[in-house]
Amino acid sequence: MISELKWRYLDNLGPVLAHRRDRQPLAGEAARVVAELNRNGIAMTSVAALLRDPSCFSSLETAVAELERLAADEIAAARQAANRADGWKTYLLEFLGKHPVLDPQSVYARFALQTEILRIANGYFGMRTRLRTYNVWRNFATKMAPRNSQLWHRDPEDRYVLKGFVYLDDVGRGCGPITYAAGSHPKGGLKRAPAFTKTAGDKAKRSDDAQMAAVVPPERWIEGTGPKGTMVFADTRGYHKGGQATERDRLLYMCMFTSRASRYPEGFQRPADFTVPAGINREQISALSAEGRELRGLGKPNGGGV
Repeated sequence: MISELKWRYLDNLGPVLAHRRDRQPLAGEAARVVAELNRNGIAMTSVAALLRDPSCFSSLETAVAELERLAADEIAAARQAANRADGWKTYLLEFLGKHPVLDPQSVYARFALQTEILRIANGYFGMRTRLRTYNVWRNFATKMAPRNSQLWHRDPEDRYVLKGFVYLDDVGRGCGPITYAAGSHPKGGLKRAPAFTKTAGDKAKRSDDAQMAAVVPPERWIEGTGPKGTMVFADTRGYHKGGQATERDRLLYMCMFTSRASRYPEGFQRPADFTVPAGINREQISALSAEGRELRGLGKPNGGGV
């Protein structure tokens, strides 16, 4: 892994300086979330506690309900296949496809680009970040042993990888909540890596509970349960697992932020004629920037919102 100094002050110098020039001090719930992220690598809040305007969440709920109505047959077929052991993440349905089309006017982009969310991402990274993907996930309840991302792992996309999860239904212990080894993120200073196994066709190093407990004791594991409207922010460079629903499905919205220097391809299909909408601010323009460059000439500093 590249050094923190090189990553921050060489590979990401422009976004760091832009953030320092235009940033607004974090306050209230957003400041608490970033402080908790810095300390543990994961922080929980809610739509009601964090967002000044809940209307985007209402629009998200409406859009997802329509997705589910239109995909009723696909959902039924995927549910039937969820217990198959011979496929990749057969327990998961991504409603927007593997690589969603980036549409900044859609509620899925607008939710991620809300001022409170974007400033948490930028505040945690200490730079302007890029929105790399978003999606809506349904994890089907199954009786299978944990597999794939249901085992402990780290995400590879960047030095920090911030994912935001928004629960569209109640998520209890039997719904496969994200579980996070507190302090295992890059800011936490964990020195030991757990033992792991690798399976054919899977490049990731994955650990079971016993292997993880040998490095981070279970009392340091944070389980992200909560009612509808719960929001979870997690640096998924830290060890985490999730999605093993055993009693009831898990339904959530997900968005992901990295630095500009990430060498992984973004998770979107970016249209050839992609343009940013008028009336958005510089942080939002940076978040929508294309691979390796900033979109310029639109927006105004620290104003408005999506």
